Amino acid sequence: MILPITQYGDPILRKKCPVIADPGSVPEQLVTDMLETMHDAHGVGLAGPQVGVDLRLAVVDVSHDPECVSYLRIDGEDVDLADLMPLAFINPDFEGDGERESLEEGCLSIHDIRAQVRRPGAIRGTLGLLDGRRIAIETDGLLARVIQHETDHLNGVLFIDRLSTAAKVSLRGKLKRLRAGAS
Repeated sequence: MILPITQYGDPILRKKCPVIADPGSVPEQLVTDMLETMHDAHGVGLAGPQVGVDLRLAVVDVSHDPECVSYLRIDGEDVDLADLMPLAFINPDFEGDGERESLEEGCLSIHDIRAQVRRPGAIRGTLGLLDGRRIAIETDGLLARVIQHETDHLNGVLFIDRLSTAAKVSLRGKLKRLRAGAS
């Protein structure tokens, strides 16, 4: 089922989601619906708050571009991207790795705004899976960027918060109109 995507201005997008203590408590149907919603909206990631759910849960699928990472290791082993996608994860804990890169980002919750965002080019850390396992992940490229973007959502941070001051100023009017439309 396609879920409504929460839009900029809704307070849930600014809320830090609580840790999920019991991975088994996450409804499978919610994950299925989030993936369907993300694909329908032509996105590559979607976090719980973006569908009005206050959970540290996100889904990612970058399988459309198998060359979007130069490496992917799970628990220290090299893994093919196709074997991991789509990825549903909870309670992420990671750190950025490598040099910061500036790439264009957008967001399903902030229509018609795309901007350059500086983020570490790689990540290393752990992600919880819905079967209760925690995996150690090391990756770069688009997958690293999307995991960072979705984890920001779980912490009440939007990509526009990571923009330069000049970029924020140039988007101020457009963001004000979007926020007014969500009220």
